[in-house]
Amino acid sequence: MELMNLSKQELAEKLSALRKEYDGFKALGLSLNMARGKPGAEQLELAGELLDPALLGSFKAEDGTETRNYGVLDGIPECKRIFADMLGVDSKNIIVFGNSSLNIMYDYIAQLMIFGAGDGAWSTKKGIKFLCPVPGYDRHFSILQNFGIEMVNIPMDENGPDMAMIEELVKDENVKGAFCVPMYSNPCGITYSDEVVKRFAALKPAAKDFRVIWDNAYCVHHLGADRDSLLNIFEACKEFGTEDNFIEVVSTSKISFPGSGVAALAASDANIAAIKKRMTVQTIGYDKLNMLRHAAYFKDVAGVEAHMMRHAAILKPKFDAVLSAFNKNLAGKGIASWTEPKGGYFISLDVNNGCAKRTVALCKEAGVTLTGAGATYPYGNDPDDKNIRIAPTFPSRDELCKAVEILCLCVEIAAIEKLLA
Repeated sequence: MELMNLSKQELAEKLSALRKEYDGFKALGLSLNMARGKPGAEQLELAGELLDPALLGSFKAEDGTETRNYGVLDGIPECKRIFADMLGVDSKNIIVFGNSSLNIMYDYIAQLMIFGAGDGAWSTKKGIKFLCPVPGYDRHFSILQNFGIEMVNIPMDENGPDMAMIEELVKDENVKGAFCVPMYSNPCGITYSDEVVKRFAALKPAAKDFRVIWDNAYCVHHLGADRDSLLNIFEACKEFGTEDNFIEVVSTSKISFPGSGVAALAASDANIAAIKKRMTVQTIGYDKLNMLRHAAYFKDVAGVEAHMMRHAAILKPKFDAVLSAFNKNLAGKGIASWTEPKGGYFISLDVNNGCAKRTVALCKEAGVTLTGAGATYPYGNDPDDKNIRIAPTFPSRDELCKAVEILCLCVEIAAIEKLLA
């Protein structure tokens, strides 16, 4: 029964019972963390063979490059080929960097602030803006806030961002771009529909230096055989000649080791040339030994996909545990809704308006750390105070089940408190 249909007396009695249960959990002195989408210990063990020195062989890349020495600005060919096949682009349109796609994105925005992209440095322009699908990835928002770029919320539905709103906003030349996680988006787990991708490709922005950062972080992170598919953005762009509008990034951070993976950027010929020109001053090349190690271990994109099924075998039971708890404890009460993603790292939980901060605070007091309420919106400001990002990956399954049990209890307590107020 929906809680709003209960009388005030019934609500008060229910709240009293829930608080007794809550006090029992508090007395346990738990310390459970679901704050970030980190791989769990089991996942980190999957790629242990990457540390075998024998993988490096003669230290030579397939083209004869000595990977221990200087040189090779854009990455060794066998590593470029894996990323090219992963993203469906030509190897010439790939640059392999260090371990972090976040660093690539930060650096690219910094380059645009300093040098621009054919229409002057962004730092010389007043009132520049970026479009931010919400709920979204807090680190994207942090990059933009760091550079003083105004963020504009773009609502999401099950197909992706509100494209009619985007198409109207890009008529403003101060709108310089957008940040997107197009597949298994953070935190909703939504994959953009073909129509949404085509409409992105068809955009005709007023800004000559418009750039969409297409953060395809979860392109191989399926939870099982029933998986989403994402239209290739660069293939879609060919019809409209808009390839220069997109910078795509990806990494092995949640495939091999988060702190020691390999990241890559895919872009048009013109953007690759511009980025490499700046890189010649910035670096002599990234860690080719790590590129060689990854290429030798995975061999090809089929090797990556086979490896990711081992990840899925660990992760799907965790996602299922969260969804089962939500359906058991929250369904039918009119106090929460949630996504059921087929991949990625997160589940998006919407509680009643005005209840997210209270829910997160109650969880914290009971020993369960969640992502801060508001983190999935620019400036940390969820206008409805309702969205909570759930990260099931890091805890053990037993810890996760306990954490979600407490979370559901806190959602209900916060909802009843709000109703009684």
